[in-house]
Amino acid sequence: MTAIQAVYVRGHEERPDPKPHIVYRIEIQAHVRSWQMWRRYSEFVELHTELSKSTCSSPPAPLPPKNSLAILRGPFRDSSSMVEERRAGLETYLRAIISAKDDKWRECYAFRDFLGVPVGRQGTMAEASTSSKQFSSSSWLDEHLELQAKIRDIRADINKRDALSDRGDVSASHTANVQAKKKLAETLSRVRTLKQGLQELGMAAMAQGELQRRTDMVARLQDDCEKLGKMVTVTRQASRPAAAPSSRGPTNVTVAPESDRAALLSLSKPVTRVFGAKKPQETEMTRPLDDQGLVQLQNTQLEQQDSQLATLTHILQRQRHLGEAIGAELAVHNELLDELNTDVDRVGGKLISAKKQLNRLG
Repeated sequence: MTAIQAVYVRGHEERPDPKPHIVYRIEIQAHVRSWQMWRRYSEFVELHTELSKSTCSSPPAPLPPKNSLAILRGPFRDSSSMVEERRAGLETYLRAIISAKDDKWRECYAFRDFLGVPVGRQGTMAEASTSSKQFSSSSWLDEHLELQAKIRDIRADINKRDALSDRGDVSASHTANVQAKKKLAETLSRVRTLKQGLQELGMAAMAQGELQRRTDMVARLQDDCEKLGKMVTVTRQASRPAAAPSSRGPTNVTVAPESDRAALLSLSKPVTRVFGAKKPQETEMTRPLDDQGLVQLQNTQLEQQDSQLATLTHILQRQRHLGEAIGAELAVHNELLDELNTDVDRVGGKLISAKKQLNRLG
């Protein structure tokens, strides 16, 4: 359910069959798509009852009272304020479940079914192990985005482990490393499930170009997991001063030859200012400066280089953001193209059927 970003109850509609009643339009927004569902108030009541039974606790927000719309047994035109009040209460109810810290309500099957969430968009390991054949094109992309976020979390845990190790907090460092390993094991399982789901989508006549693109996306996830696996198995040691050699036992000390020592301590060459491997050359800028002036000039040039590097970093970050935005836009367009491809195939099938009927009539 982490793929759901927002839920709104935008409006309502009056329906006469089987008897006069009101249905509410629920809009659900995910990473790369959005959809809507129509639900009656009685269905909200059934959802509330099922969530309370399955989780043994009431949802974080109450439903609006049932008797507030008793007037709806008559004409609808005199109850617009009551309908609006109930609509706002239902929206608050759904948003409270989506934003709750405890995910036991939103992970419940009744809630996912109520919102019409595709079966493939499941977050737990047990569900992911059995849902490889139930991914839709959009839920597959949602799962990929979730795995990318999971990998970023693992990297953050590893960085936290290294920082704690540098401070000498061994216990906390070990805890962070164990947490990173657990997340990595779950991520590896979900990546395998994602790969299997892609194979099923490929057999369902997905476009070859899109199939190759998603195969590359899975390969990058596997590479990231492999790198993280090496990082979590090698714990960085905090930098400590080297221990003094023990005085109890003999030590092997290699004495440098006299020729090397003479070459090291030789003062036969004149001492001059050296700027690099080549022979130093004065310039118009350095010639009038003394040693202190040269140091100041060097600091000024370093500051200018730092400023230019900061500007370049800002430009690269902007390019990265643009690339991510373009990638998200391409994902949306690919989803639209997949839907268009499905619609074209369906219309083509209808045209073939109609042509056969016309041939029989002719």
